[in-house]
Amino acid sequence: MTRVLVFSTLFPNAAQPNHGVFVENRLRETVALGGLSATVLAPVPLFPITHRAFGRYAAIARAPRWEVRHGIEVLHPRYPVLPKVGSWLAPTALFRTGLNAVRDLESQGRSFDVIDAHYFYPDGVAAARLGRALRIPVVVTARGSDLTLIPSSAGPRRVIRWAAREASVGVAVCEDLRRRLVELGAPAERTLVLRNGVDLEVFRPGDRQAARATLGCDAFTLVSVGSLIERKGHDLVIEALCKQAGWRLLIAGSGPLRGELEALARRLKVADRVRFLGEVPHGSLPALYTAADVMVLASSREGWANVLLEAMACGAPVAATDVNGTREVVAAPVAGRLIAERSAAAVAEAVRSIEAFPPGRSETRRYAEQFGWAEIAQANRALLTAAGAAGYDGRHDPKIVTAAQVLSRARGEAIDDHRIRPGVAADRLRVPLQR
Repeated sequence: MTRVLVFSTLFPNAAQPNHGVFVENRLRETVALGGLSATVLAPVPLFPITHRAFGRYAAIARAPRWEVRHGIEVLHPRYPVLPKVGSWLAPTALFRTGLNAVRDLESQGRSFDVIDAHYFYPDGVAAARLGRALRIPVVVTARGSDLTLIPSSAGPRRVIRWAAREASVGVAVCEDLRRRLVELGAPAERTLVLRNGVDLEVFRPGDRQAARATLGCDAFTLVSVGSLIERKGHDLVIEALCKQAGWRLLIAGSGPLRGELEALARRLKVADRVRFLGEVPHGSLPALYTAADVMVLASSREGWANVLLEAMACGAPVAATDVNGTREVVAAPVAGRLIAERSAAAVAEAVRSIEAFPPGRSETRRYAEQFGWAEIAQANRALLTAAGAAGYDGRHDPKIVTAAQVLSRARGEAIDDHRIRPGVAADRLRVPLQR
């Protein structure tokens, strides 16, 4: 039995049930296969006030220090964060907090064979230091901004490079991130793509008529899901409504830009066609996708956007900006369209294309069925088992990644059989912007 210590600040808790749910999902699916046990260390920033007036900081403060989620023990020790300079000190703060927590577990007679860390900075850097202190191998998964944005600063870039070389394996959720990881200095032979999957039992087509009636959908309906932050591009989707009379938009998510987005809708005189749903529980999203005619994601950057697969699994085609790993997700016409550029006009063009030539919802669902969790969970289990068996002294043995590569490659080849061939996909799926 391989004993896994999962280390990441990206993990749900009772107060933030949607936070980092993609990390929890992969872990749950892997543990369900058997052969390993897991304990999660998911540190949260130290904030003393739980009053709701303090917004997301209060939610962080309400996170329990210990809980069991889906049969897995999760600890949420606190680590200090200093405003403005906190990001520079976070790796050290996380390392010290994590080490203290593990020493407490060791005093109870518990030990671990491998660390499964997520997000390279600051989490992965702290995990690499933790592995060195405990003399156990570390696997780090890149998720998105940790490689697309944070390495633009010299200090974080330097320690990310160190962590990537120190780790047994650097995992990425898409090929774009894997290439970036290698460009940063990670040994290519110790990198691996393990794409995110989708729970095909939770996300499946439902009663579309009932879902639309419940949500009051009486016209062509767009859905935009994600935190209300600039990167997600909700403003572009709102502006796209100006390009086409009759469209309606449902926005699911919470965040600091809600007031600005509501003001934008009023200023553009489309407020009567936009509805803000707030934070929607993960388990309630299938009904939203079932009701939607198209799911729109106008992000400036993404690793592997789970919402795209979730929508497609419910039968809804997607329109998404062609950034990072998105073209690896939207790789056939039945999946949807790639947005040619990040503008309201381009969003509208892509949505119009889907409206004019909608794929069959059953075909979109069938496409999504290629992205279930089974093969990814098997590859992840093989990876963690091999790393744990190699031990600290053997942590850089390239053979650790071999079994997982075979499993993940077999999955990728099966999916490619249903995709437009490389070099053709982008041209056929991109909707040209009419000038």
